[in-house]
Amino acid sequence: MRAVLVLLVIVLALVAAFAVQNPGIVTVRFIHLMADTSLLVIIVLSFGAGILAGWLAGIPASFRRARRIRELEAEVAAKGRPAGATPPVPPPVNK
Repeated sequence: MRAVLVLLVIVLALVAAFAVQNPGIVTVRFIHLMADTSLLVIIVLSFGAGILAGWLAGIPASFRRARRIRELEAEVAAKGRPAGATPPVPPPVNK
């Protein structure tokens, strides 16, 4: 986990250094919209959009992992109880 945080800090520092060293004004066109803005703003927004897209792409896997964990916990609990006992109520899902 620490390696991921260190890597994230390094990437953020590189993006920040690049953005600060390129402060020019650029014209941005999208469909029929047009605006003049700083390259710094474009870089930061693009980086943020990439992070958001990556996070959104990982949400289904998180739900699958959480469901699988609940299934495995129920399976372990079922193996540990005596025969004929009623199954335990699953714990509430914290979100």
